[in-house]
Amino acid sequence: MAFSDQLLDAGSDIWDAQLAHPFVTELADGTLDEAAFRHWVEQDYRYLHDYARTFALAGAKASDETRTTRLYDVAHTVLDDELDLHRGFAADYGLTPADLEATRKAPTCVAYTNFLVRTSHEAPLPVVAAAVYPCGRGYLDVAEYMAERSDGDHRYTPFVEKYTSDAFRESVAWLGELVDATAEENPGARDAMRDAFLLAARLEHRFWEMAYVREGWEVGR
Repeated sequence: MAFSDQLLDAGSDIWDAQLAHPFVTELADGTLDEAAFRHWVEQDYRYLHDYARTFALAGAKASDETRTTRLYDVAHTVLDDELDLHRGFAADYGLTPADLEATRKAPTCVAYTNFLVRTSHEAPLPVVAAAVYPCGRGYLDVAEYMAERSDGDHRYTPFVEKYTSDAFRESVAWLGELVDATAEENPGARDAMRDAFLLAARLEHRFWEMAYVREGWEVGR
Protein backbone atom coordinates (compact mmCIF):
# COMPACT_ATOMS: atom_id res chain seq x y z
CA MET A 1 0.00 0.00 0.00
CA ALA A 2 1.34 3.44 -0.92
CA PHE A 3 2.19 5.62 2.07
CA SER A 4 -0.39 8.22 1.05
CA ASP A 5 -3.03 5.48 1.19
CA GLN A 6 -1.74 4.40 4.59
CA LEU A 7 -2.29 7.96 5.79
CA LEU A 8 -5.83 7.98 4.43
CA ASP A 9 -6.48 4.68 6.15
CA ALA A 10 -5.17 6.07 9.44
CA GLY A 11 -7.47 9.08 9.07
CA SER A 12 -10.54 7.21 7.82
CA ASP A 13 -12.64 8.17 10.85
CA ILE A 14 -11.84 11.84 10.24
CA TRP A 15 -12.79 11.47 6.57
CA ASP A 16 -16.11 9.84 7.57
CA ALA A 17 -16.78 12.72 9.97
CA GLN A 18 -16.13 15.25 7.21
CA LEU A 19 -18.58 13.55 4.82
CA ALA A 20 -21.23 13.44 7.54
CA HIS A 21 -20.78 17.06 8.62
CA PRO A 22 -23.93 19.18 8.03
CA PHE A 23 -21.92 21.87 6.22
CA VAL A 24 -20.95 19.25 3.63
CA THR A 25 -24.31 17.51 3.35
CA GLU A 26 -26.32 20.74 3.23
CA LEU A 27 -23.99 22.31 0.69
CA ALA A 28 -24.41 19.20 -1.46
CA ASP A 29 -28.19 19.52 -1.19
CA GLY A 30 -28.13 23.26 -1.87
CA THR A 31 -29.78 23.98 1.49
CA LEU A 32 -26.77 25.35 3.38
CA ASP A 33 -27.46 28.65 5.15
CA GLU A 34 -25.96 31.42 3.05
CA ALA A 35 -24.42 32.98 6.15
CA ALA A 36 -22.45 29.78 6.81
CA PHE A 37 -21.13 29.70 3.25
CA ARG A 38 -20.22 33.37 3.43
CA HIS A 39 -18.26 32.67 6.61
CA TRP A 40 -16.45 29.84 4.84
CA VAL A 41 -15.60 32.13 1.91
CA GLU A 42 -14.17 34.81 4.18
CA GLN A 43 -12.16 32.41 6.32
CA ASP A 44 -10.96 30.21 3.47
CA TYR A 45 -9.79 33.30 1.61
CA ARG A 46 -7.53 34.12 4.54
CA TYR A 47 -6.50 30.47 4.91
CA LEU A 48 -5.47 30.15 1.26
CA HIS A 49 -2.91 32.93 1.52
CA ASP A 50 -1.05 30.90 4.12
CA TYR A 51 -1.67 27.66 2.23
CA ALA A 52 0.07 29.21 -0.78
CA ARG A 53 2.87 30.48 1.46
CA THR A 54 3.34 26.94 2.76
CA PHE A 55 3.82 25.59 -0.77
CA ALA A 56 6.27 28.36 -1.58
CA LEU A 57 8.33 27.57 1.52
CA ALA A 58 8.16 23.86 0.65
CA GLY A 59 9.53 24.72 -2.78
CA ALA A 60 12.54 26.30 -1.15
CA LYS A 61 13.18 23.03 0.72
CA ALA A 62 12.99 20.80 -2.37
CA SER A 63 16.32 19.41 -3.53
CA ASP A 64 15.55 19.14 -7.25
CA GLU A 65 14.37 21.61 -9.84
CA THR A 66 11.25 19.68 -10.88
CA ARG A 67 9.79 19.59 -7.38
CA THR A 68 10.72 23.18 -6.66
CA THR A 69 9.05 24.35 -9.86
CA ARG A 70 5.89 22.36 -9.23
CA LEU A 71 5.55 23.52 -5.62
CA TYR A 72 5.94 27.14 -6.70
CA ASP A 73 3.38 26.51 -9.45
CA VAL A 74 0.87 25.24 -6.88
CA ALA A 75 1.43 28.35 -4.76
CA HIS A 76 0.84 30.53 -7.81
CA THR A 77 -2.32 28.62 -8.80
CA VAL A 78 -3.78 29.04 -5.32
CA LEU A 79 -3.12 32.78 -5.35
CA ASP A 80 -4.25 33.31 -8.94
CA ASP A 81 -7.04 30.81 -9.59
CA GLU A 82 -8.47 29.66 -6.29
CA LEU A 83 -8.55 33.09 -4.69
CA ASP A 84 -10.26 34.42 -7.80
CA LEU A 85 -12.97 31.79 -7.31
CA HIS A 86 -13.44 33.02 -3.76
CA ARG A 87 -13.66 36.63 -4.94
CA GLY A 88 -16.45 35.52 -7.25
CA PHE A 89 -18.26 33.81 -4.39
CA ALA A 90 -17.77 36.89 -2.22
CA ALA A 91 -19.19 39.21 -4.88
CA ASP A 92 -22.50 37.34 -4.58
CA TYR A 93 -22.67 38.66 -1.02
CA GLY A 94 -21.61 42.19 -1.89
CA LEU A 95 -18.12 41.64 -0.50
CA THR A 96 -15.13 43.29 -2.16
CA PRO A 97 -11.54 41.99 -2.21
CA ALA A 98 -10.78 44.66 0.39
CA ASP A 99 -13.51 43.23 2.63
CA LEU A 100 -11.95 39.78 2.33
CA GLU A 101 -8.47 41.09 3.11
CA ALA A 102 -9.85 42.83 6.22
CA THR A 103 -11.53 39.68 7.55
CA ARG A 104 -10.26 38.64 10.96
CA LYS A 105 -9.32 34.98 11.14
CA ALA A 106 -11.54 32.87 13.38
CA PRO A 107 -9.80 30.77 16.08
CA THR A 108 -9.83 27.59 13.99
CA CYS A 109 -8.41 29.41 10.98
CA VAL A 110 -5.66 30.85 13.18
CA ALA A 111 -4.82 27.39 14.54
CA TYR A 112 -4.74 25.77 11.10
CA THR A 113 -2.71 28.42 9.31
CA ASN A 114 -0.26 28.75 12.20
CA PHE A 115 0.27 25.00 12.09
CA LEU A 116 0.93 24.99 8.34
CA VAL A 117 3.26 27.98 8.30
CA ARG A 118 5.19 26.77 11.35
CA THR A 119 5.54 23.31 9.80
CA SER A 120 6.76 24.80 6.52
CA HIS A 121 9.44 26.75 8.41
CA GLU A 122 10.57 24.09 10.86
CA ALA A 123 9.95 20.67 9.29
CA PRO A 124 11.59 18.91 6.34
CA LEU A 125 9.82 18.59 3.00
CA PRO A 126 8.27 15.13 3.64
CA VAL A 127 6.47 16.43 6.72
CA VAL A 128 5.32 19.60 4.94
CA ALA A 129 3.94 17.48 2.08
CA ALA A 130 2.01 15.33 4.55
CA ALA A 131 0.67 18.43 6.31
CA VAL A 132 -0.82 19.95 3.14
CA TYR A 133 -2.15 16.68 1.71
CA PRO A 134 -5.40 16.56 3.79
CA CYS A 135 -6.59 19.86 2.32
CA GLY A 136 -6.28 18.91 -1.34
CA ARG A 137 -7.29 15.28 -0.98
CA GLY A 138 -10.04 16.15 1.49
CA TYR A 139 -11.65 18.71 -0.81
CA LEU A 140 -11.55 16.31 -3.73
CA ASP A 141 -13.16 13.52 -1.72
CA VAL A 142 -15.74 15.83 -0.18
CA ALA A 143 -16.63 17.38 -3.55
CA GLU A 144 -16.96 13.95 -5.18
CA TYR A 145 -19.35 12.98 -2.39
CA MET A 146 -21.27 16.21 -2.91
CA ALA A 147 -21.52 15.55 -6.64
CA GLU A 148 -22.95 12.08 -5.98
CA ARG A 149 -25.39 13.41 -3.39
CA SER A 150 -26.50 16.54 -5.28
CA ASP A 151 -29.80 16.44 -7.15
CA GLY A 152 -29.38 19.02 -9.91
CA ASP A 153 -27.71 22.42 -10.05
CA HIS A 154 -28.03 24.98 -7.25
CA ARG A 155 -26.19 28.04 -5.93
CA TYR A 156 -23.30 25.95 -4.61
CA THR A 157 -22.72 23.90 -7.77
CA PRO A 158 -19.63 26.00 -8.76
CA PHE A 159 -17.96 24.86 -5.53
CA VAL A 160 -18.51 21.21 -6.44
CA GLU A 161 -17.38 21.75 -10.03
CA LYS A 162 -14.17 23.51 -8.98
CA TYR A 163 -13.06 20.79 -6.61
CA THR A 164 -13.92 17.92 -8.97
CA SER A 165 -12.30 19.53 -12.02
CA ASP A 166 -9.65 17.68 -14.00
CA ALA A 167 -7.05 20.29 -13.06
CA PHE A 168 -7.77 19.91 -9.36
CA ARG A 169 -7.71 16.11 -9.60
CA GLU A 170 -4.33 16.21 -11.30
CA SER A 171 -2.92 18.53 -8.65
CA VAL A 172 -4.14 16.26 -5.82
CA ALA A 173 -2.72 13.18 -7.58
CA TRP A 174 0.67 14.87 -7.88
CA LEU A 175 0.62 15.83 -4.21
CA GLY A 176 -0.10 12.21 -3.27
CA GLU A 177 2.85 11.14 -5.41
CA LEU A 178 5.05 13.68 -3.61
CA VAL A 179 3.98 12.25 -0.25
CA ASP A 180 4.79 8.73 -1.46
CA ALA A 181 8.15 9.66 -2.97
CA THR A 182 9.38 11.66 0.01
CA ALA A 183 8.26 8.91 2.41
CA GLU A 184 10.22 6.38 0.33
CA GLU A 185 13.29 8.59 0.32
CA ASN A 186 13.02 9.42 4.04
CA PRO A 187 11.61 6.39 5.90
CA GLY A 188 12.69 7.89 9.22
CA ALA A 189 10.26 10.77 8.68
CA ARG A 190 7.15 8.60 8.38
CA ASP A 191 6.00 8.91 11.98
CA ALA A 192 6.27 12.70 11.82
CA MET A 193 4.50 12.68 8.45
CA ARG A 194 1.64 10.65 9.92
CA ASP A 195 1.33 13.00 12.90
CA ALA A 196 1.27 16.06 10.63
CA PHE A 197 -1.27 14.49 8.30
CA LEU A 198 -3.66 13.54 11.10
CA LEU A 199 -3.46 16.92 12.79
CA ALA A 200 -4.15 18.71 9.51
CA ALA A 201 -7.05 16.33 8.82
CA ARG A 202 -8.59 17.12 12.20
CA LEU A 203 -8.23 20.83 11.49
CA GLU A 204 -9.92 20.30 8.11
CA HIS A 205 -12.91 18.82 9.93
CA ARG A 206 -12.90 21.69 12.40
CA PHE A 207 -12.87 24.17 9.51
CA TRP A 208 -16.26 22.87 8.32
CA GLU A 209 -17.57 23.21 11.86
CA MET A 210 -16.10 26.71 12.18
CA ALA A 211 -17.95 27.82 9.05
CA TYR A 212 -21.20 26.08 10.00
CA VAL A 213 -21.48 27.71 13.44
CA ARG A 214 -19.89 30.96 12.19
CA GLU A 215 -17.18 30.76 14.80
CA GLY A 216 -15.73 34.04 15.99
CA TRP A 217 -14.02 35.50 19.01
CA GLU A 218 -16.08 35.73 22.21
CA VAL A 219 -14.26 38.79 23.52
CA GLY A 220 -12.55 41.76 21.94
CA ARG A 221 -13.29 43.47 18.65
